Amino acid sequence: MQRFFIFIAIASIVAPVSTLLYAQDDTASNLRIGFSQVGTESDWRTAFTDHIVTEAARRNIELLFIDAENSQENQIAAIRYFIQEGVDAIVLAPVIETGWNAILLEAQQANIPVVIIDRNVTADESLYLTRVSSDFKHEGRLAAAWLAQATAGDCNIVELEGTVGSSAARDRHIGFLEVIQLFPEMRITVSQPGDFRRDNGEQIMEGILNTENPAEICAVWSHNDDMAIGAIEAIKKAGLDPGDDILIVSVDAIPDIFLAMMNGDTNATVELNTNMAGLAFDAIDSYFNGESVPKWIRVPGGLYFPDTAAEEYAKRT
Repeated sequence: MQRFFIFIAIASIVAPVSTLLYAQDDTASNLRIGFSQVGTESDWRTAFTDHIVTEAARRNIELLFIDAENSQENQIAAIRYFIQEGVDAIVLAPVIETGWNAILLEAQQANIPVVIIDRNVTADESLYLTRVSSDFKHEGRLAAAWLAQATAGDCNIVELEGTVGSSAARDRHIGFLEVIQLFPEMRITVSQPGDFRRDNGEQIMEGILNTENPAEICAVWSHNDDMAIGAIEAIKKAGLDPGDDILIVSVDAIPDIFLAMMNGDTNATVELNTNMAGLAFDAIDSYFNGESVPKWIRVPGGLYFPDTAAEEYAKRT
């Protein structure tokens, strides 16, 4: 009865968002597009880059790719380079939300449409064509809803945050809080940023286990799988059983998290689909064809558990 009540209480908050609001098209583009990527901070990011490079080649798109190494300054320089090169369009995966108005205005004045991909920006929406991304708040809600049901709404939680200032970190945190605030006995007791890096996740969790009473930690909520995998290693080093002594829920659905599930080391992951490239390129094609493009093209995801881990791992490797 308790679990049924929890499900009803959170149902309206975690109701599924619309799936793809924009259908992918196989039409070859023959365009020249600049792509500014955040960096290579995680396995998910690497897979995301691979998808964009592969999809560009499939469509005969000449892709100018620049890795920003997690620097907004580098991304702004990359966009200026793309403008100077006279590309047809720009795809930007922004490292943080703020500070983009001036450079996006430069692109607009050069008549170059910009697609924001994966993360969000706070810039005026008129300065970019569209945003292709998942709903980060919804991801946080899904993770929290699962944890509420798994713990009957009673849990002390360690939160491993993503990059400070990124829309992914902010909105996953907000969405998670929206759900756990429904349950007086659910609380985040420690929250630290780990920049979505596996090594940071391990170091942070080691420190937390040294300063907090491990017996009082119910779960780890990680903003991505890589930090969760790092936390798993720290929990093991402390002589504890991740996935049992301390529950783990995270975001991304990378292959390594499914391996961890198969080993009994983690409990749930929310998918962040890496295959956004087709949607971004379709939006650019539509722009040049004079067709309307929605301001937000939502990418769907789902919640995955150990019972399908082997199958999901096989699909993704």
